[in-house]
Amino acid sequence: MPLDLRELLSAPLAVPLSFSADGSTLLLRSDASGSMQLYTASVEGGELRQLTDLAEPATGLFLPDGRVLVETDTGGNERTQLYLLGDDGELEPLVVDERFMHATPVVDPRGEVLAYATNRRNGVDFDIAVRNLATGEEHLFELGGYSFVAGISPDARFVVALRLGALSGDSDLYLLDRSTGELEHVTPHEPPAEYDAVVWSADSTSFLTTGDEGREHAAIERYDLATRAWTPVAEDSWDLTVAGDAAGRTVVELANVDGYSRLRCLGGAEIALPEPGVVEFVVCSPDGRRVAFAFSSAVDPDAVYVYDLEQRSLAKLTHFPNVAPQQLRRPTLHRFSSFDGEEIPVFLFTPDGEGPFPVVVTVHGGPESQWRPKWLPSFAPLTQYLLSRGYAVAAPNVRGSRGYGKRFVHLDDVRLRGDSVADLASLHTWLDGRPEIDASRAALYGRSYGGFMVLAGLAFQPELWAAGIEAVGLANLVTFLERTSAYRRAAREREYGSLEHDREFLLEISPGNHVERIRAPLLVQHGRNDPRVPVFESETIHRQLTERGIRCELVIYEDEGHMVTKRPNRIDFFTRAADFLDEVLG
Repeated sequence: MPLDLRELLSAPLAVPLSFSADGSTLLLRSDASGSMQLYTASVEGGELRQLTDLAEPATGLFLPDGRVLVETDTGGNERTQLYLLGDDGELEPLVVDERFMHATPVVDPRGEVLAYATNRRNGVDFDIAVRNLATGEEHLFELGGYSFVAGISPDARFVVALRLGALSGDSDLYLLDRSTGELEHVTPHEPPAEYDAVVWSADSTSFLTTGDEGREHAAIERYDLATRAWTPVAEDSWDLTVAGDAAGRTVVELANVDGYSRLRCLGGAEIALPEPGVVEFVVCSPDGRRVAFAFSSAVDPDAVYVYDLEQRSLAKLTHFPNVAPQQLRRPTLHRFSSFDGEEIPVFLFTPDGEGPFPVVVTVHGGPESQWRPKWLPSFAPLTQYLLSRGYAVAAPNVRGSRGYGKRFVHLDDVRLRGDSVADLASLHTWLDGRPEIDASRAALYGRSYGGFMVLAGLAFQPELWAAGIEAVGLANLVTFLERTSAYRRAAREREYGSLEHDREFLLEISPGNHVERIRAPLLVQHGRNDPRVPVFESETIHRQLTERGIRCELVIYEDEGHMVTKRPNRIDFFTRAADFLDEVLG
């Protein structure tokens, strides 16, 4: 019997954001009320206390003095503003200018300064603002490009910022000295390399980060401010990330092992997880005693867990009604050989029975992302619903995906874009060779870049795919780059190619320029306020296909942006998607 899609999509989720100064309370983000709002919970367990009930999703962090900083936008436009939560539950403006973004806020452990990234200088470049929380005085470090705050030293003197490089798979760390106003590039490198999170030492003399310079996989390294030297700390055959408390007493290492997570204290024992799944949003208490994280799997919605390092015990902090786990299905991991012999990972879900089953192929966005066996984003509930209705679901990590090393992630750069599309055809061949799959009834599903892959599959492999569902997809890479938010254009050109140098290729690879080849029915979704992929992309492909007599349904949510964040909209769209597949695939 089919599961209840509304029930699956209504399963509450929760992720941790930060600990209170005394480590007794966690600030959480949960959609128990219908959209992601802020809650608090005692680390000892008990009921959640809701702090915000805004029209838009919110995130935030504890300040050391106990106040809560709230970050939210309007209608999914991603122009985030910063507020303080008053005792009466009302928002008090802290850094607000609706014309610009104010993002990645970080506060030092003493609560002296707030650092955040903003594009208010010219609407394009992101600089790092450092604000004295007591006086409101700010200093702007003009870093430029696409930049974020990575961390603040415990003595509040230094801010580390991360800036994306000019090439795909490239980034840099910069050290911002508040005492001198100097800005120092601490990761000069060539060829491209990427860096990530920062964990400071307790004495503010060094910090840890992860980077892949000279390596195939991201490893943990230490930067010493006195010697200006880097030292390797931990390496693995999989990508590592690092997290720790604000003063660097406790450091944990998180590995991405073929899509599954491995969590352990740096140089110590592994933290046993509830089952194979994915750990995200790792935060540590200021005293270094506890580690909180979100854990989910293909059958478990995101919940908050707290690990006590003294007791060596793991406890689940958030408890919501079950979503019938005994009826949910886990995937099996396979690899198939693509057109050039490249081995491509794919997670395959199959329903009860012998088949052959129609199949939905879901392609992740990014493109530098990775499909992992977790609940978020919302395709997991739809996957389980489709399985209960007799569909198989395949989730490939085509070339260009993260998690499999630097070589693999660069296999789809610019002029190699078509090779990742060709992986879909090889996947279809692999599925067709499996007796439990009916590859003549294969549909494509994807969001954002995944939407591009759906449209590309339908346009360049029309004989293979019986239907498509795409959300906020890129139909034409030229019009996308011309119309996307100015601050995102350079960051996206480094992956797709530039309008100046690659225009002809971008036009050729764009499925919107080959609509005459598309013959499969298509369902399209978009948010009116999307700052990343303009709604023009979806409106254009809908008009082009409709004029040619191809079935194309377009759903636009006026109060959403790049993501569908409000539960009623999620329920509406995924219900439409399931009904669409039932109708066009039988």
